Parts: sequence; C-alpha cells; structure tokens
Amino acid sequence: MYALELGGEDDRFAAAEAASAATGVEVVAPGLATATAITDRVETLAYTHRASELVGRTDAGVASARALLDAAGIDREGTVAVRARDVRETAEIDTQSAERVLGGVLTDRGFAVDLNDPDHELRALFADDTCLLGWLETESIRDFGTRKPTDRPFFQPGGMDPLLARALVNLAGARPDATVLDPMCGTGGVLIEAGLVGASLLGADAQRKMARGAAENLRHCFAADERATGDWATLQGDATHLPLADDSVDAVVFDAPYGRQSKIANLDLDDLVAGALAEARRVASRAVVVGDRSWAEEARAVGWTVEDEFDRRVHRSLVRHIVVLADDETPDVTPGEADSFGDE
Repeated sequence: MYALELGGEDDRFAAAEAASAATGVEVVAPGLATATAITDRVETLAYTHRASELVGRTDAGVASARALLDAAGIDREGTVAVRARDVRETAEIDTQSAERVLGGVLTDRGFAVDLNDPDHELRALFADDTCLLGWLETESIRDFGTRKPTDRPFFQPGGMDPLLARALVNLAGARPDATVLDPMCGTGGVLIEAGLVGASLLGADAQRKMARGAAENLRHCFAADERATGDWATLQGDATHLPLADDSVDAVVFDAPYGRQSKIANLDLDDLVAGALAEARRVASRAVVVGDRSWAEEARAVGWTVEDEFDRRVHRSLVRHIVVLADDETPDVTPGEADSFGDE
C-alpha cells in the first residue's frame, strides 16, 4: 500500500488523475489518498506531489503515530529523517513535535538522523482525523512554472495553465506508448504536456498561424528535454474532418472554444463541438473535452460514455467543465503514426 499526497483543492479530480499512475486509489482524508500499487508515472502527475510506501494508518494524534511506528517492522538501513505535515491545516498538529517524537523512535532503534540528505525519509501525514505514516518512494517533477504560456516563443491570450494541461493528458492516458491528438491545439499547451510524459503527438488547428505557432512552441520546449521521446506533428485542419484513419490514435484532448459562436469553418459552436466529438470517437477510444460549459450531453449523443465530470474554477467569471469520455465499443488499437500529419 502507498500514501499519496494530493495537490489542489479538488481531491476527487486529483485522485482521478492519480489513477493513471496507480491502482486502487482511494481518498481517505483531505489531501490524502491511498493506493494499492504505483508506477513510475507518478513522477508525471500534476496533482499528486508524493507517494510513500505505507507503514500504516491511525488517528491524527502524535501518540497514536508513535505507537504505530513502535509496532512496525523497519527493513531499512542508512540514515533517516522525519517530515511531518498538517495537510491543509485540518488536524491541528504540532508538526515539529511530531518530528521529534517519531525521530526519537527511529534513533532508539539505532538509526542515524540526517536532515539534509537522508537515505530514507519518513512522511507523517496528518489530515482531519487521520494519520498516514510512510517511507517516501517517489515525488512528482514540479517544473510547471518553467513553462508558462507567456514564456513560449508563440503566445496568444487564453492559453491553458501547464498544471491543468498535464492533468488532462494524464486523465486521457498519455504515456510513452500512446498517441495523443489535440484537434483544436491552439498554441500547443496540451500537446507540450502530453509530449513531456513521452507520448507521440498530433495537433491540428483551423488557423494556419496557430498550427505553425504550436509547432514553434513544441520545438522550443522539447529541444533539450529528454522526456519528450515521442514523434510529433501539427497541421492546419478541421476538427470535424480529420485526415486520419479510424482508430488511429489512443486519446483525444481538446479545449473547446468559449462563447456561443465560432469562426471555425463557419460553424455554430454547438455544431463544431458535436462534430469534433464525433470525429474524436471515430479516431480514438478515449477523450477529454474541456469547455466553459459541459459537453457531456453532446458527447453522449454521438456515442461516447461519460466516465467522469469535473468543474475547475479559474476565476469568478470562468469555470472550466471537464468531461472524461470512453468508447466501450472500440477495441484496443495500435497508436497511429505521427507522420500521417505534415509537420507545420
């Protein structure tokens, strides 16, 4: 078992993303979840900060945490450190006292303490009425601030925050053996995050300048980043009529235009998104669509199964509605080749 430290304010959303890198994920307290197993993809998660091998679970008291650690077997060698957290300040715990008490248990067992560079780190996680004790196993790579939309070579207003974009591609199933399509790619923010988890990428946009700009941003972000191992390509194209074979990609992710009208292909926005959803179902068995309103009913109308829905407040006047879609009738397919698109 593992303890997961969740980020953000929506634990259900964080847990759903975590399930792309772990199995048996269950929220057990504010900001905390457990998992029966994890993979190395935890490093790619946006809303999970750390995963620790679980020592045990008890109530949120220092004395209870000490009793739990006292009773636990510890099959480790080397130096140790204890880090305690009052997650979201919901447990009213003196974390320094907790670290001293639990550190004392370890030194009584003969462990040497190294607070700067320990061989093993014990995480004491207090939240609400729960305490999880675990040995730190892995942490997610927190470099999202280096990829702000305004810092890219090609910028247009309205770009998605890299943190959310990463969570969306993870929900869609992005990974090294998958191909991810964004048929409304804009400046390429979603594609960048999918590429940094190793996926191959296809991007399309109705505006030629956006397709070219996205390609410029992809080259810039991937130039010296060894995580971007997949192929990629972009083109100017219509999201409702893509030059792709049936079942040729693994997942589709797109941020639908906001407002009531669209300039794309002279279509009404409802017709555009419905057409894009139908086309996404033709080429993939999984999709995530984002908008300033839910597109769940339109997705159901073209044959998708709605797996989950989330609301993410951006600011007072904007809530992003996220719909996770699956096509249960579509068989597993081999990812399509990126060079089926011309590199713009």
